[in-house]
Amino acid sequence: MIREILIHPDPRLKKPCEPIAKVTPDITALAVDMLETMYDAPGVGLAAPQLGVLKRLFVMDCIKEGLPEPMVLINPKIVFSSEDMNVYEEGCLSIPDQYAEITRPREVTVQWMGLDGAQYERQFSGLWATCAQHEIDHLNGRLFIDNLGPLKRQMITRKMEKLKREWARGL
Repeated sequence: MIREILIHPDPRLKKPCEPIAKVTPDITALAVDMLETMYDAPGVGLAAPQLGVLKRLFVMDCIKEGLPEPMVLINPKIVFSSEDMNVYEEGCLSIPDQYAEITRPREVTVQWMGLDGAQYERQFSGLWATCAQHEIDHLNGRLFIDNLGPLKRQMITRKMEKLKREWARGL
């Protein structure tokens, strides 16, 4: 089921999320809905708080052409970040049509629990690394615009407030 994505500013997007103790049918259903919502948006990543669910879970698929590679990461944590940095123009489904160049580690190693309850670890680079870091930020109550200067951040926030007002009026 495609769910509604919260738009910044929404206080739920700024709250740290709770760990998930075990995989339940509700968590599995949430992950399926999140993948469907992400692909529909379209986006390459989506975190549970973007749907108003304050749990440590995100989905991602950074394959733009070819066979999809959907991933579900529960309680993810970064256990290694490279010293080499990468600049990528990031956007966010909770901040539509706004983009900014963000500098993050080029490679990260992430540990997480899968939907099967098993523990996984994988090194990500390029867009996959950027996406994983962006989504883990969501789980910690951070948005990509928190990496910008206050003026640029305020400007984007005002645009989102205006957009939400227009949507509320049906424009």
